[in-house]
Order: sequence, then C-alpha cells, then structure tokens
Amino acid sequence: MTKKLLGRVDKVDFPELNLFNIDVKMDTGAYTSAIHCSEIREENSTLICTFKSKGHPNFNSQNIVFTDYTYTDVKSSNGFKENRYKIKTKVIFFGKSYKINLTLSTRDDMKFPVLIGRQFLRKKFIVDVDMEDQSFKTKK
Repeated sequence: MTKKLLGRVDKVDFPELNLFNIDVKMDTGAYTSAIHCSEIREENSTLICTFKSKGHPNFNSQNIVFTDYTYTDVKSSNGFKENRYKIKTKVIFFGKSYKINLTLSTRDDMKFPVLIGRQFLRKKFIVDVDMEDQSFKTKK
C-alpha cells in the first residue's frame, strides 16, 4: 500500500458532523486524535455534542447525537491523564473517506480545533513538516 504525503497542517471534511474545510494539525507525538467540542451532554445513553468555535468560522455544526461512544484515558504532554469521550466518525483526506476515532476536548484556546494522531496516520500517511495543505490542494 502506498502512503500519501501530508504536510503538518491541512483542511479536511467531517461530513457526518456537518463540518467542512476544517483546519487540522498532524500530531505525530499524540497517539489519539482529538476534536474541539464546545458542549457535551450525556442523556439517556446518548451523547449530545455541539461543535462550535469562535475562532474557527467553519466550525459551526449544530447538535450531533451519538448513540455509539466510549470513554478513554488520554495522557497529555505534561503527564496529566484525562478521561474523555471517544466517538467514531468519517474524515475526508484526498477525496477519500476514512473511519477515525476522535476524543472530545475543549480546544477553543488552541490554533487548530482538530489534532490528528498516530493511531489514524499509521499505515496510511507520511507527514512532511515542511509541507502544508496537501489533501486540501487536491480539492481545488
């Protein structure tokens, strides 16, 4: 299988979350991928999430309901463990749809609302930190 070349940042779509042209950062130091979630509520075995961010105008999805979700421990770079919700959805890179696991986190104060970690990148992509927007360029 030939691996696609990604840059350190890109723009992708999450069609099941109604999020398009979303800024993402490849984080080869992180195992899991994370997405900003501005509001999370758990009600009657469902997870209700709002994906909005003031700093990212394309990040403006309304409530999305998940019936299939789990929890996972995420260890940050400073060594702290945090228990987060984890969802499964689809992401579009180079016009192709891939399944991805995302942990939900508050990232409003971060430059990128989404981090893509090694778990997703491995066996599919190579990251060249000198490049940007490789997948996005193929959309134009």
